[in-house]
This record gives sequence, structure tokens and C-alpha cells, in this order.
Amino acid sequence: LLYSTLLYSTLLYSHLLLPLHTIVIMAGNGGCFCAQCVRTQEVAVLEDLGQFKGLLEPGLHCTCWPLAQIAGTLSLRIQQLDVICETKTRDNVFVQVAVAVQFRVLLESAYDAYYRLSDPRGQIQSYVFDVVRSTVPKMELDEAFASKAEIATATLNQLKDVMKDYGYEIMTTLVTDLSPDAKVKASMNEINASRRLKEAASHKAEADKVRQVKAAEAEAEARYLSGLGVARQRKAIVEGLQSSVSEFSQEVEGATPKDVMDILLLSQYFDTLSVVGANSLILEHDPATVANLQQQVGKSFLEGKRR
Repeated sequence: LLYSTLLYSTLLYSHLLLPLHTIVIMAGNGGCFCAQCVRTQEVAVLEDLGQFKGLLEPGLHCTCWPLAQIAGTLSLRIQQLDVICETKTRDNVFVQVAVAVQFRVLLESAYDAYYRLSDPRGQIQSYVFDVVRSTVPKMELDEAFASKAEIATATLNQLKDVMKDYGYEIMTTLVTDLSPDAKVKASMNEINASRRLKEAASHKAEADKVRQVKAAEAEAEARYLSGLGVARQRKAIVEGLQSSVSEFSQEVEGATPKDVMDILLLSQYFDTLSVVGANSLILEHDPATVANLQQQVGKSFLEGKRR
């Protein structure tokens, strides 16, 4: 009776310590055993009087309770640990580096994973801090942004071999974010905006230069064509005057080319007076002006022939 009472009291006291999915069956001779379930993608650690006895795979298992019991379970799923580490770059800019570490428990090393580490997440976090704070300070801020893969690779290489000895496999490490201070972000945006404005001003100045060059080329071409037009106009006038003088001399008897030139010169003189008078200008007129002009033109021709 005393043994049965003690066993029943122990059962009631330890009921809260039993894991879920546990069924306690009382035997007829006063003994008992437990039917316990281990879930898929989990492994259970079985202890016998506090000593490691073995690993239980997923399924239903019977243990002799309270001598043997499940001390704990380990998940075989891939887990992720997000670590945020603050450090500074070589150009003295403080940044927060977010690293995601994906890991899982190795089934063949479940003993080491359960008994050798009391806080595996804290251990991984410490190694991540060590790698990040020894890698990022060697880089400038822009280089750190461009070298996320190098930081992730360095973290993976550091964790992979160390955590494997403790029964954990590091699947991959990812640098998910690299965030400097808000003021640094604002200054970087201003630098980028200033660079863009500088490039825009340079392109605008180049466009203005091309526009002015093209305008100058167009003006030069226009003046060249205008000069050709004036030259052709004067050539046509000279040819017309020459033809007029020749015809007039042939048709009018006694008329010399000099007489014809005097008439044409007088006609041009009166045309000039009419054009000038249309602009409300007052000029002194003297009939001897035409004779003087003729003498000056003739004198110029003679001097040109002498030269």
C-alpha cells in the first residue's frame, strides 16, 4: 500500500513535467510505462535515470517511466536566425548590418547539438558579430554596399566549420540589409542629386555650344550665298549695261559709247535721288555732280589700267 501511494503521488507530481502526446499506462503489478509520440522532422533525446540512452525517431515509442523519459526534442527543420549588428566602416560611418543565418540540426550529430550547446542561437549570433565587426571596418561605405556577398561569404565560412562540431549545419548566410544613419542617407542623396545636376548642366552647356556653332555656320552660309547673289546681280547689271551701250551706239548715228554712259549715269543718279528722297533726307543737288562723278570714275579706270 505504501509503495502504491508513493507511486501514485509521484505520478501526480510529475504529470506536469511529461511532454505532450504522452500516455501513462499502469501495469497490474504496480509498474507503469509511457507511450510517447515523436513528431515528423523531430528527434527526441531519451534519458535513463538522467543518462543519455538514445535518440527516438518520429513515431510511437514506449518507455519505462519514470526510470526512462524523453529529456527534450530537436527540430530537424531549417531554421533562420536574424542578427542585427552595428559597426562602422573605414570612413567612420556607423551602419547597421542585418544578417540572416539559415541552419539545421544534423541527425547524426543530434547528441552534440543537444548536450554540447546550451544556447545555439546565442553562439551563432556571437560569431556573426565577430565576423561583421572584423570585415566591414576594412571597407568604405560605398564598398560595403557593393560587397554584401563578400560579407555573407566570410560569415558562412566562419560559422560552417565551427557549428558543425556542435551538430549544426549552416545552410547559408544572407546580408539582408545595410543601413547607415538617416543623416548619412540624406547626405548621400544630396551628393547623388548634385552629381546629377552637374551632369545635366554639362549636357545643357554642350547643347548650347552645338546650337551656337550651328547658328554661326548657318549665318556664314547665308552670307556666302548672299554674296553670291549680290555678285550675280552686279554681273547681270554690268552685262545689261554693256548690251545697252552696244545696241544704242549701233542704232543711233553719231552716238558714241561715252554719250551712252553719260545718259546711263544720269539715269542712275536720278534713281538714287528718288530713293534717298523717299527716306525724308535733304541732299544738296547740283547738275554738275554727274559730270564730276563721271570724271572721277574715268580717272579711277585710267589709274587702274596704269597699275
